[in-house]
Amino acid sequence: MSKSNSSILILIISMLFISNNVVAASYEIEMLNKLGKEKMLFSKKVIKIDINDEVLWKSVDKGHNVEFIGMPDGALKYKSKHSKDAVYKFSKAGIYLYQCTPHKAMGMIGIVVVGNDKNNLEKIKNVKVYGKSKKLLKSLLADL
Repeated sequence: MSKSNSSILILIISMLFISNNVVAASYEIEMLNKLGKEKMLFSKKVIKIDINDEVLWKSVDKGHNVEFIGMPDGALKYKSKHSKDAVYKFSKAGIYLYQCTPHKAMGMIGIVVVGNDKNNLEKIKNVKVYGKSKKLLKSLLADL
């Protein structure tokens, strides 16, 4: 193989790796009144994603929203409207703890781990949660 062909091949392979890292993924979590025996919950309690991935919280049942109550330093606070789909693109690595504001005491919380970065775990452990969310949060964090 000539030197110019080798250079072209290296360029093509490099571009393939770069393009794979640029494509962000999208995830969907449903906001539900009931799933099996559980009531007032997000369909996925914990998801692990990469930086620049997006999460869509689908308003399947009315009366729910998404509110970040713990996040990495420098991440923007987020609170969606009730009974509306919510989308957020995660640009900062770390753990994000969120709740449904009206159902926070019923255990309607979830966690997004971005970039497999758990540097803010202690901060998340100290977030004040209510009712059933206290026990659930401990369980979710123990499984990280």
